[in-house]
Amino acid sequence: MIEGYLKDKADFSQVQRVLVIKLQHLGDVLLTSPIYSNLKLQYPHLEVDALVYADTSCMLEGNPHISNVFSIDRDWKQNSRTKISREWQLFQLLKARNYQLIIGLTDRMRAAWLARLLKPTYSVAQKYPHKRGKFWCNSFSHLYSQPQNPRHTVETHLDALRRLGLYPQPQNKKLLMPITSTAEEKIDALLFAENLNPGSYIVIHPASRWMFKGWTTSGFAALLQGLAERKLPVIMVSGPDEAERSYVQSILQIQPTSTIDWSGQLSLLELASLISKASCFIGLDSVAMHIAAAVNTPCVALFGPSNEKSWHPWQVPHRILTRPFSCRPCGLDGCGNGKISDCLQAIQADEVIAATLALLKEVKT
Repeated sequence: MIEGYLKDKADFSQVQRVLVIKLQHLGDVLLTSPIYSNLKLQYPHLEVDALVYADTSCMLEGNPHISNVFSIDRDWKQNSRTKISREWQLFQLLKARNYQLIIGLTDRMRAAWLARLLKPTYSVAQKYPHKRGKFWCNSFSHLYSQPQNPRHTVETHLDALRRLGLYPQPQNKKLLMPITSTAEEKIDALLFAENLNPGSYIVIHPASRWMFKGWTTSGFAALLQGLAERKLPVIMVSGPDEAERSYVQSILQIQPTSTIDWSGQLSLLELASLISKASCFIGLDSVAMHIAAAVNTPCVALFGPSNEKSWHPWQVPHRILTRPFSCRPCGLDGCGNGKISDCLQAIQADEVIAATLALLKEVKT
């Protein structure tokens, strides 16, 4: 077998416990779910733990492939005495688990320190030639590189397993976000009150944590009008942040259609349940788009400065809308760091409507 050519592959028969470290944002954590699936499905004896920020742990809630989720509160740094105490408690918990493998899916130095202090048999992380030096590289038993041409973030994560000699199976690369019965029951009740059935409505999430990834209020208003003219019910959603809720209100003030507004009213698991029952999701490069992919709902996504090759809706029918600006994808927070991305503003509502209708037709046939 070709696997035999990798001389320094990990001997998973000698691995009992694994720690996966991903210290980033909500969508980033969700995109790690195939790591757990592949580890557990190929080696059922493994106990696989996660270390994430506390505000992102909900993305892994109920994942059957994870034994424990350990978390770091971003607020620890506000109080140095609290930080030292909590850090020590966390380290003792991790040390007690006696990991034989650490997988670092972050460029945070914490991954390097933990690989040194916990002393696993194997540890793997990505090379960061322009960001991390010898200390980083010497902290891990295995390092892996990324090609110059971008690939999806899920595949980038899975390269950590490939470097160890574990080759992911195609059927195990799906995102996973289990939905609780409590969330299902709440959404079913809300839809019943609106006289909506599963598959009869579209969910639009027009906001993002970083609004340089955002479209225009006038564009979303025109989109709402176009969908209303075609008798397609729409539910607008957003995160609980006041800026996101105000953004939704500014759209609805321009185009006060019969759109249902649930912005800021749903937890992430409730949002996942709502999207899972929708005929289509329309939104930006955001956690909501990745949730839609995880629950297998077709997506229409608008991309500007971020690279759709790395972040597109994973393994779900979708349409990507961009404009052919020579500078995109630039990865900047707006043109000239001005928080507004011209390439996104140039997308027309008619394009989004046409893409939505084409996608709905595709998934029905």
